[in-house]
Amino acid sequence: MTIAPETQGLEKSFGGLRVTRDLALRIEPGARHALIGPNGAGKTTVINLLTGVLTPDGGRILLEGNDIADQAVHARVLRGLSRTFQINQRYADLTPLETIGLAVSERRGRGGDWWRRIGTRDDVNAEIAENLARFHLLDVMDDLTATLPYGKQRLLAIAVAIAAKPRVLPLDEPAAGVPESERCDILDAVAALPRDVTVLPIEHDMDLEFSFADRISVLVSGGLLVEGPPGEVARDRQVKAVYLGEAADA
Repeated sequence: MTIAPETQGLEKSFGGLRVTRDLALRIEPGARHALIGPNGAGKTTVINLLTGVLTPDGGRILLEGNDIADQAVHARVLRGLSRTFQINQRYADLTPLETIGLAVSERRGRGGDWWRRIGTRDDVNAEIAENLARFHLLDVMDDLTATLPYGKQRLLAIAVAIAAKPRVLPLDEPAAGVPESERCDILDAVAALPRDVTVLPIEHDMDLEFSFADRISVLVSGGLLVEGPPGEVARDRQVKAVYLGEAADA
């Protein structure tokens, strides 16, 4: 089976600080594969390397067998690798309807006149409506993004990433900062993502990660400590010692 994505010997340093250490990850297509680890473990750095925000100092990044380590962010998006950020990236003066319309039109090569596509093309309209419904945004679709509750802004960020039709979707703390009352919509939307999309979340909420993921990689100091099914990882003595703060011989 083709791995999507895969890293081999991935390295990244900032000055004298080595934040990614000989990292080898293998993600199966369609997996829900979570990256967890303590603060400073290098989780966001790994996502930034995968998506082209950062350039690795060494190693390879493969997407469906092709080395993409030297490709720009937009080139990786076109290859099917989209993402969300921990801090919302938004068009504050656009509505969710307009924002998703722009994302859909951009993917179709009509981003320059995206406003013409809304209301004039049945296929575009159907896709926009599907994403608005999937991510619980129909009730706020005409509100300015800047005025949306934070949970709705997080849902919009995922909807925009999905509008790019990714095959691989890293999610950088999708529920971070979201009030408890708004978290269910985010968890439901992420859980309902189609299985032809490989989802790679990083999240500090362990209940989310262990309930959502079918495989977990634990990072410590930029390297891979343990990898396996959630139950196996939760029982691992090294994980209890390093990540959960329990004694190694507990």
